[in-house]
Amino acid sequence: MRVIITGGAGFIGSHLLDRLVEGGHRISVIDNLSSGDKSRVPDTVTLHQVDIRDAGAVADIVASERPEVIFHLAAQISVRHSVSEPLMDAHTNVLGTMNLIEAARPVGARIIMASTGGAMYGDGVPMPTPETQIPKTQAPYGISKYCAEQYLSLDNRLHGGAHVSLRLGNAFGPRQDPHGEAGVVAIFCGLIARGQTPTIFGDGTQTRDYVYVADVVRAFLAAAQYTGNESVLNIGTGRGTSVRELLEAVNAAAGTAITAEHAPARAGEWKHGALDSGLAARELGWHSSTSIAEGIALTYQQLTA
Repeated sequence: MRVIITGGAGFIGSHLLDRLVEGGHRISVIDNLSSGDKSRVPDTVTLHQVDIRDAGAVADIVASERPEVIFHLAAQISVRHSVSEPLMDAHTNVLGTMNLIEAARPVGARIIMASTGGAMYGDGVPMPTPETQIPKTQAPYGISKYCAEQYLSLDNRLHGGAHVSLRLGNAFGPRQDPHGEAGVVAIFCGLIARGQTPTIFGDGTQTRDYVYVADVVRAFLAAAQYTGNESVLNIGTGRGTSVRELLEAVNAAAGTAITAEHAPARAGEWKHGALDSGLAARELGWHSSTSIAEGIALTYQQLTA
């Protein structure tokens, strides 16, 4: 299979890249390396150091590589930054995705996009939350991802595309960027490993649906083979884990008992989140298989190896 991964030098993208390399696929990566690590891209893979906001460059790469599938993971992923810089967030997540759609159409490529479930739904919604719930996002990041989803679905309707958006829970695991939506896992692991005190924003009872990166990668691979009609699918565990519980799990993995300091809750944050991934189970045959405790242990072990 001919594949392009946008953001392939990043956290989730590099794990997906590893699996695709193992499978012997022909792979190219588009990454501006603003947060990605070039060393994660092997010499056998073509790396295009390009920003997805550069429409002409993206179109030239896609026309040259002629991928069958574009795994779209390049994005602005920080809720906090989206609040302070909403225009930059929209330029990357909305216009960048539109550039890919326009480039993919002439070569017939499918786009499998990393969207957000964690920041999409907001508070006051049923939990675990299904895809049918109208988003009540509290941050520009959720809005920009929702807009990107809509453009992908529109292309499906108007031009017969077969694009799929995966609304991910808070992905975590080795190589995680501590500045992203789920960066708390990487931050806590790093601080605990150094014997330092973590900070919890708010009272620590807020919950998120944390899903291990290897499970997320399996969802992308399954979506690449999908031939059904659904264009938006939740990818999560169905369970919310509180920040306090998360710290307990990190302490357990490290064999420590470090307590946290508290600071005021941050703008754009929502109180609770958990994703209903029943549709992904039915359509993709996918379900999460890594527990929070197991995933955090693996993450901590690799960090301290």
